[in-house]
Amino acid sequence: MKRWIPLLALLLLPTMAAAQGSKFEFYGFVMMDAGYDFNRVDPAWFDVLRTTKLPSNASEFGGDGADGNTYFSVRQTRFGVRSTTPTDVGDLKTQFEWELFGVGADAGQTTIRLRHAYGELGKVGAGQTWSPFMDIDVFPNTVEYWGPPGMAFFRNVQVRYMPIQGDTRMTIALERPGASGDQGIYAGRVELSGIAAHFPLPDLSAEYRRAMDWGYVEVAGIVRYIEWEDNVATDAFELSGDAVGWGLNLSSNIKPTDNDVVRLSFLYGEGVENYMNDAPADIGVEPNPGNPVTPLVGEALPVMGVVAFLDHTWNEKFSSSVGYSMIDIDNSSGQAPSAFATGHYAIANIAHYPTANVMTVAELQYGKRENFSDGFTSDDVRIQFSFKYNFALNI
Repeated sequence: MKRWIPLLALLLLPTMAAAQGSKFEFYGFVMMDAGYDFNRVDPAWFDVLRTTKLPSNASEFGGDGADGNTYFSVRQTRFGVRSTTPTDVGDLKTQFEWELFGVGADAGQTTIRLRHAYGELGKVGAGQTWSPFMDIDVFPNTVEYWGPPGMAFFRNVQVRYMPIQGDTRMTIALERPGASGDQGIYAGRVELSGIAAHFPLPDLSAEYRRAMDWGYVEVAGIVRYIEWEDNVATDAFELSGDAVGWGLNLSSNIKPTDNDVVRLSFLYGEGVENYMNDAPADIGVEPNPGNPVTPLVGEALPVMGVVAFLDHTWNEKFSSSVGYSMIDIDNSSGQAPSAFATGHYAIANIAHYPTANVMTVAELQYGKRENFSDGFTSDDVRIQFSFKYNFALNI
């Protein structure tokens, strides 16, 4: 019942709007995906193509006998509210948005999931929204939910300052910190049982976008401090440590014609995997020979991501998107041979718009996983059909 309390609160918004002179936009869409997976993926991620969730060995997720699955899903369905309220220091803008795609403890479930809870007044904003380190305009016109693994993609809790606003813009933010570690071949060792993450400082991110007649170019960066504490005091080891994560992200939209948009990005960094759309741990374990007190150390894992897509409009009824994305991790020597190293992702589709606010799509999807050092790879091919019905109401 508690999950539906926000819906009841929405019933009061028209009265609030009239009293304060606010403007509200209710928006969203109902979406159904259906498809056939010729291979297999982690069952908790049955309706998306995540290269990190492809099999890491020949028998994982049921082996070859589990290949070939039909799936149906409405988890992309979305609802949101935007508001604009005049104040004596400018317009107060807010956004509250959720969808039905469960992750984390709700992975595989159809359940309410928060996307945006954000407010902005003048040049200052606070709440959960897109990290400045990412560029949402790189996301192509595809219907595979998870999207290109090689792009930065993270909605984070933050406070931001926007000295330049508009088509050309600049944003600086302090973001909620967080990271994960991979203990690799040493996982399960009692000496590592007391390792706990510690984040004394927020992540610092920034972006600058320059708008042009032909599109735009954007550069973004991030720096972060990651600590881990050894809380086991009964052994002879001291395994506490720290690392500095950083990343640079160059992205662009290029419009060579009125009917085409080329979406590009190139990202490189260390220890910023949790800002990526689909990546494993930020920190990997590394042997430290000759040091009996600290035999293992943590290393911020280098990551590279590439996105290249073309969105083409054939006419007012049809459009297509085609492209490729890649993510590559420079694994540490202490990671397991089956650890994720490289993901390849390719999409081609055709979309039909039979009338306003309605879209149907047929999409061919391909993904490939490469492991760190055992030579194993796994592929996945899917065909997906999606039906999307948009709605909006302004008050």
